Amino acid sequence: MPCETKPRFVVLYGSQKGQAQSIAEGIAEEAEDHGLVAELSCLNQDEKYNLEKEIAPVVFVVSTTGDGEPPDNALQFVKRIKKIRSPDHYKHLSYTLLALGDTNYANFCNCGKTIERSLQALGARQFYPSGFADDGVGLELVVDPWLEGLWNAVKEVASKMASERTAQSEENVKDSAKEFQDLTEPDVKISLLSITDQLSRETVTTDLHHLPSAPSTSSTLSGQNLSSSSRRTEFISQNDATQTTDEGIPQISSSSPLTNSVPPLSESSLNVPVLPPPFLDVTLEEVDAPEQSSGPLNKETVHEVPISRAVLLSRGDSVKTALLLELDISTCPTLTYQPGDSLDVLCPNRAEEVDYMLCRLGLKDKRNHHVHVALKKDTKKKGAQVPPHIPQNVSLLFLFTWCLEIRSVPKKAFLRALVEHVVDSAQKRRLQELCSKQGAADYNQYVRDASLSVVELLTAFPSCSPPLSLLIEHLPKLQPRPYSAASSCLRHPGKLHFVFSVVELPACFGRPAGRRGLCTGWLFDLINPGLVFPGKTESSSSPAPPKIHVSLRPSCSFRPPSEPSVPFIMVGPGTGVAPFIGFLQQREQERKRNPEAVFGETWLFFGCRHRNRDYLFREELEGFVASGTLSHLKVCFSRDGEEGEEVVASAANPKYVQHNLLLHRQQVANILLRQSGCFYVCGDAKNMAKDVNETLMEIIKTELHVDQLEAMKKLAELREKKRYLQDIWA
Repeated sequence: MPCETKPRFVVLYGSQKGQAQSIAEGIAEEAEDHGLVAELSCLNQDEKYNLEKEIAPVVFVVSTTGDGEPPDNALQFVKRIKKIRSPDHYKHLSYTLLALGDTNYANFCNCGKTIERSLQALGARQFYPSGFADDGVGLELVVDPWLEGLWNAVKEVASKMASERTAQSEENVKDSAKEFQDLTEPDVKISLLSITDQLSRETVTTDLHHLPSAPSTSSTLSGQNLSSSSRRTEFISQNDATQTTDEGIPQISSSSPLTNSVPPLSESSLNVPVLPPPFLDVTLEEVDAPEQSSGPLNKETVHEVPISRAVLLSRGDSVKTALLLELDISTCPTLTYQPGDSLDVLCPNRAEEVDYMLCRLGLKDKRNHHVHVALKKDTKKKGAQVPPHIPQNVSLLFLFTWCLEIRSVPKKAFLRALVEHVVDSAQKRRLQELCSKQGAADYNQYVRDASLSVVELLTAFPSCSPPLSLLIEHLPKLQPRPYSAASSCLRHPGKLHFVFSVVELPACFGRPAGRRGLCTGWLFDLINPGLVFPGKTESSSSPAPPKIHVSLRPSCSFRPPSEPSVPFIMVGPGTGVAPFIGFLQQREQERKRNPEAVFGETWLFFGCRHRNRDYLFREELEGFVASGTLSHLKVCFSRDGEEGEEVVASAANPKYVQHNLLLHRQQVANILLRQSGCFYVCGDAKNMAKDVNETLMEIIKTELHVDQLEAMKKLAELREKKRYLQDIWA
């Protein structure tokens, strides 16, 4: 008897920050439990897969980044398939797709949708409905049920494709046998039936899938019962977490819903994710002299520049603290920027939080030891690799200061891994609940929506003692924070301005006291001693300016029109006005240098809470109007009602920028639809950008006398032509 082979399928991923990659790796790891073999590759590893000849089902898992762009490691794949013109190029291909996105941003799941459109246009067949997961409400709401249905779909299509190949093989053998019979002497007899029967039996035995037998219900992991139908999740009953607490373990206050397990969840059996397999070996090496590095390692693209000036833009009684920083880039000739560009600020983790993490790991005395990371030789993780953001031969202190995002919100897979390192049974049960299917609402409320960090989670669960390797496996890269350039080098040669509001995260059940955002809090602390307040004279005897590490993030499209006669509209409430200050500074200088040129109209719609507290760049904006650089400045103040109450929007008193847009709908429509002008939006994605988009839709419907669908098509056309552009953030 020939040995049985498991059906294979291909998993391809494109991922910017690791979420799509993690899901793809989870699919590959779980495949074996379903009697399948998965071949995992990143979309940029085209030497490892060949869709032109692929006869197995293909599963795509892709995220979207920026303004609907593919992740860096999927960009070339997307460009390649968009260039193919043959409608039958992928007619042999069976695929499904899971796309990750965020509805707070425009072009939701655009990368996944682009890949799907291209595949279908090239003849590929979808064997399982595509999933489009929204990080704005929780990826798991789509991802979990999509994964549950995936396995049967893969098995069914694998069986069908194998049957089709078998039938095709039989036809080929019949044709070959007939040709052979025609060429041989008449007395030579070939039994076609026996040949094809034998081939059919062998092919079916080899190619058709065999469903795995159900795992034994007696299998256990750390004393917890495994599901008898699937090893994707573990089924845990309340009785599994009722062991007495070890003496000496600190107890969590029963008043905190984050750490307190209450009915009905505390009495429920749980479906928790399968334990992620460990894949890294981490060793520490003592060195003679501690390293003196004070910043990130990638010196080629990162510049260390001094903060030459810091100005408080908002008044002290404002709800938000807004600041302008001026960087001296005169010694960095390669750091040239244009209005619309952004810069990445590379900030370290807070020293006290790094110290806490090292103490928690019992490694504070080894903070200067060098860290060596390698793959486990016996790991069961599919496609395992040392995370690219983990450098070799750096100190433990450097690793936690500059490489790992210890402020990241812990994913459910991380919570599941932490369960194995909790001593207190009540805390173990609560972590199981938070990562379980049944505890999804609690996870969203107390972890995800509260932006609870890894540091805060470990503080809340003091009996959890994870190893260093687990943190390196699960913590993402410490990401730089992007800020829009708020200046023009024509107006400020050798300088670069940017603006930010200090992020304040309120207290919650896992955060007894509020805290500042990582980067904005760090910047505020850096510049606070030398901060210039409105009306305060700058001191000439200030200490040496602090330095920060930055890299340029050029924009491909968020720029003023290249033709100065093209009119444009800017919408930027709050700190969203920042890039438009650069636009207008550039326009002002161009007008001075080219007084005979024809310049198109410019409109700015600005909004804030209070005229006398939050009106950023008021004097400069009014100066642009006086000089003719800015044709129209439309402002609104949402809290300037009586005694600070919210303004009730009206024609005479618009509350938000979208209300002002509606008041000037005819002028907006004329510029955008009849003069081929451009429309720019910068600021909050969750509310403002959505409201402005809906307002534009209404303006198009009204002015063009079209329905909702036609208005949507017109907006999509404007986006495609790069005439409706957004620089937004959640």
